[in-house]
Amino acid sequence: MTSDKFIIEGGSPLKGEIDVKGSKNSATPIIASTLLTSEPCVIDNLPLIEDVLKMIKLVSSLGAKVTWLGERKVKIEAKEIDLSKMDNSLVSRMRSSVLILGPLLARLKSVEINHPGGCLIGTRSIDAHLDAFVEMGADVEISQVGAYFDKEKEKEQSAYSDKTNLYKIRVKDELAGQEIVLNEFSVTGTENALMAAALTPKKTVIKIAACEPHVQELASFLSKMGVKIDGIGSHTITIQGKKDLKGADHFISYDYVEAGTYILMALASPGKVKINNVPVKYLDLFFKKIRSSGGKFEILSDSSVMAEKSDDLKIKKIQALPYPGIPTDLQSIFGVLATQAQGLTLIHDPLYDGRLKYLEELNKMGAEIVICDPHRAVINGPTELHGTELGPLDLRSGAALIVAGLIAQGITVIKNISQVDRGYEKIEERLQKIGAKIKRGNTELRK
Repeated sequence: MTSDKFIIEGGSPLKGEIDVKGSKNSATPIIASTLLTSEPCVIDNLPLIEDVLKMIKLVSSLGAKVTWLGERKVKIEAKEIDLSKMDNSLVSRMRSSVLILGPLLARLKSVEINHPGGCLIGTRSIDAHLDAFVEMGADVEISQVGAYFDKEKEKEQSAYSDKTNLYKIRVKDELAGQEIVLNEFSVTGTENALMAAALTPKKTVIKIAACEPHVQELASFLSKMGVKIDGIGSHTITIQGKKDLKGADHFISYDYVEAGTYILMALASPGKVKINNVPVKYLDLFFKKIRSSGGKFEILSDSSVMAEKSDDLKIKKIQALPYPGIPTDLQSIFGVLATQAQGLTLIHDPLYDGRLKYLEELNKMGAEIVICDPHRAVINGPTELHGTELGPLDLRSGAALIVAGLIAQGITVIKNISQVDRGYEKIEERLQKIGAKIKRGNTELRK
């Protein structure tokens, strides 16, 4: 069971090297897509984090046979699927559980699922998914049921409504191949539509498709399984599915969001850090933004970056946008960096109405931040941050508050760290190796 707090003593120089792990956002849809075939699939370079391990448990609960071939390598064989055995407690606790909708609908022609759980970052409906399925010929019925919790999670019930939506999605014969126009650039909506179309021999065209690196990677994996896909990396994707897909092997790419987290951490903290396994090709605008803001970094190769404390930063504006824009998952780390930059920085995240709540925690530490509305804030810097007790609302704000704690004076305590464990593997151990004074538990750090 994960401890519930990080205790950080700030101000220590960071030096050395840190390795980026496999991409969470690539691993979860690829694990879900193994449900499309009865043949074995082998997936390597998995990050050993809560969301990935829960997704593996979820497909296992549906009847897939899971065999670990190594520390980060797993074989999944979904010969038989039994929807009645699905572990709904995992669905209610994990946003990425929504990704089983597409493959289950394609293979079983019918699926029922509770509303997925996950980060509390504002309204996160699955309308884009449902709308895509309807356009492909499915019927959707929505009803309300009592929320599902297992005994381990009873103490968290107060964070959720006592009612949740139950989605029943059915198709009479098979999903129709046709043109789909998504109602937003939804990453998981695009991924679900891709997987739903994978077993349909007729041509399907997805417009307003998201093109994030993990969407591209899922499309590449489906191609290995026998699906013909054109337009990978664009906003219009054409899919020619097959009734029977073969198994495939895949090595998960390294996480560009995690890489960005460590680079921004190094820019804000005393010292100098080399970040390895950086997928440089996916971070063009990210690098341009920090270069134009005065950040000190060097791209050493197509997979490694050196970054160091930057005292003359002037960021001016950070706007989170769909890929290839600045990822919303890095907006909160930029917000922490902005507290150390010169002058005013505008933060604008139009994607989610709860993403800026972490700024209230930074204000508790002494930051000068005016939250204009749920999507915009102005940060005045530089300011000295002071350690206090904080509570992240989501995975990425948790990472941001760790960075804040590393640069703050005194002791910072971060609660609810299970959110961080969802996306960063043993982050405290890895940061300790580069000089960070961070511990998991309830004891204070030695000075």
